[in-house]
Amino acid sequence: MTLPVTILLCVIALAVGAGVSGAICYRMGIEHRKKIAEAQIGSAEEEAKRIVEEAGKQAESLKKEKLVEAKDEIYRNRMETEKELKERRSEVSRQERRVQQKEETLDKKLEAVEKKDENVQRKLKQAESRLAEAEKVKESQLGELERISGFTTEQAKEYLLKSLEDDLIHEKAVKIASYESQAKEECEAKARQLISLAIARCAADQVSESAVSVVPLPNEEMKGRIIGREGRNIRALEQLTGVDLIIDDTPEAITLSCFDPVRREVARLSLEKLIQDGRIHPTRIEECVDKARREVEQVIKSEGERAVLETNVHGLNHELVKLIGRLHYRTSYRQNVLNHSIEVAHLAGMMASELGVDPTLARRAGLLHDIGKALSHEIEGSHVQIGVDVCRKYKESPEIIHAIEAHHGDVECHSVIAALVQAADAISAARPGTRSENFENYIKRLEKLEDICSSYDGVEKSFAIQAGREVRIMVYPDKVDDDQMVIVAREIAQKIEQEMDYPGQIKVNIIRESRAVEYAK
Repeated sequence: MTLPVTILLCVIALAVGAGVSGAICYRMGIEHRKKIAEAQIGSAEEEAKRIVEEAGKQAESLKKEKLVEAKDEIYRNRMETEKELKERRSEVSRQERRVQQKEETLDKKLEAVEKKDENVQRKLKQAESRLAEAEKVKESQLGELERISGFTTEQAKEYLLKSLEDDLIHEKAVKIASYESQAKEECEAKARQLISLAIARCAADQVSESAVSVVPLPNEEMKGRIIGREGRNIRALEQLTGVDLIIDDTPEAITLSCFDPVRREVARLSLEKLIQDGRIHPTRIEECVDKARREVEQVIKSEGERAVLETNVHGLNHELVKLIGRLHYRTSYRQNVLNHSIEVAHLAGMMASELGVDPTLARRAGLLHDIGKALSHEIEGSHVQIGVDVCRKYKESPEIIHAIEAHHGDVECHSVIAALVQAADAISAARPGTRSENFENYIKRLEKLEDICSSYDGVEKSFAIQAGREVRIMVYPDKVDDDQMVIVAREIAQKIEQEMDYPGQIKVNIIRESRAVEYAK
């Protein structure tokens, strides 16, 4: 196809050249141009013939070459196809042989399965026939048993189940009793061991507080100076401290009587300072009482810090430390509450260590369990509830609050720490000679007497003295006048009669005092 195109192009080129030559000849002359055109046309025709002949020769040669190449390619493809076909035939033959072998194997297995199925069916039929025979025998035996026993099948089942249930209940009760007895023996032995170990390691002092304090005097003359002119000194001291001074025939001694240990301690310190100073008059008495109160507050703080250090309890709020120190002057059934709290803390901590519980938490709960007693005469409510409120106020942990709440059994113990504090409290309180119930009732009676008196409007302070046989009430002069004093005294006396049980009679003594103070500068 390339050669004819070339020839055609050559012919076109010659035609174009002839046209151009004709145009030139036309300009030079028609004749001249005709000659040149004829000559060129002749030469072009010869050249075209030659080109065509050469093209024909090249095409023939190329055709023969392409035919030879095509025959070679066809031969190679045929050989490759025949080879591949042979390989595929051999692979198909192998696959057919494998398939045939598998079919033979499956046939054999199928035959074996069919034989087994036949055997199973035969055995199943035999089993069914035997089961039917067994059912017949069973029915005949049950019928015979029913005839002999006089029970139907359902009645016999109920009888057997009831007998079995009774036997099981008896065995279960025996087992439970055995386990309970064993557990009690083991628990009691372990508890005795732990408690005895804790008590053996805790060497706490027994402290019995009294309701009176005795102040020694350097001489008998000092009694008159303490009484003062017309009794003004002793009256001022009793009014400021709320303590009853008993000056009797006891040589060189004055007895201070008061159920509140803090007030009694303030009065004792004040009286000792006055005796040491020698100047005894109402103004000096006021100064000494104020100074003694500050010293007692310092002692309270020191005792609280001592208790915290002794029990190794850290991180307490400083107000809680002060409240713990106030327990130094509080007694419960004649047992010092601070020493009792320290003892409970040690016992609870040692028992917690033996049981693998946090001993620090146990000591903290033991130290704080009676903290409410530091405020029990100032706030209404039981010391347990007061202690819970105080510890909740100062952000103590829920475990500590629960131990305080549960140490008297007001709520059920839900933690080991609460149970340990409860046990330690009982151990500390149950020691011989530690408590006196009569004294505690006496203290509560005096506190109630003061509470009744202080509940009236216009009352500034009230002090129960003379072992509760007299109560001295100081009123605000601007709120209660002289006429109202009689009415208030009568009302208080009637309320005491209605709400309290007491031996003998109680003297209600109301004091109204007006003072005008000015300083000369």
